[in-house]
Amino acid sequence: MSGQAETSDEVLLNYLRRHGAARISDLVAETGVTATAVRQRIQRLMVDGLIERHVERISRGRPNHRYALTEKGENQSGTNFSDLASVLWEEIKAVPDPEVRRGLLKRIADRFVAKYRGTISGKSLGERMESLVDVMKERDVPFEVNTTEGLPVLSALACPYPELAKADRGVCTMEKLMLSEILGESVRLSACRLDGASCCTFTPSAS
Repeated sequence: MSGQAETSDEVLLNYLRRHGAARISDLVAETGVTATAVRQRIQRLMVDGLIERHVERISRGRPNHRYALTEKGENQSGTNFSDLASVLWEEIKAVPDPEVRRGLLKRIADRFVAKYRGTISGKSLGERMESLVDVMKERDVPFEVNTTEGLPVLSALACPYPELAKADRGVCTMEKLMLSEILGESVRLSACRLDGASCCTFTPSAS
C-alpha cells in the first residue's frame, strides 16, 4: 500500500501504466482509500474515455472486472517530455552543417504537419482554426479562436514546451511554420508569452 492515501487521477493511471490492468482491490491497495472512492474515480475516468472495463469470465460466481487504459489513456500517458525535447533540440542545433540542420528541422516539421493536417477540416481559415482547437483539446493542449477583430486569431493558452521556448525562441518560429502548413495559410506570431503577453497568438500574415 502506498504511504499516502492519494486518490489523484495520476496515481491510478500510473498504476495501470505499470501493470497493464487491475481489479478494484488492486487499486484500493495502491491508494489506501475505500473501494467506493476508487470506483467513483474509475467511473469518472471511464466517462473521460481514459479507462475501460474488461470482464473476466470464471466458471462459477459473478464475473470479475479488470480495468485498463484505453488508447486515449495510453496516448495521454507521460505527456511531459520537456527534458527530452530540450536535449533533442540542443542536439539538432549542434549539427555543424547548416544545410543538414535545416533539412533535419524541415523533416521534423513535415512529420508534425502530416500527422495533424488530415484531421483538420473547414473551408475558411477560421473554421480550420476551430478544427485545430478540437484536435489539440484531445491532446490536452488548450487553444482558442477569437474573431472579435474581424479576422480569426488563434491563441495558445499554454505552451507545450515552456522551458524549451525560454531557452531558444527558435522553437516558436518552428511552431509558427508548422501551424501555417497545418492550417493551409500563413500565420504570424503576433504576441508571445516570452514578451509578457498573456498567451501566444497567431494571426493571418495578410493582416
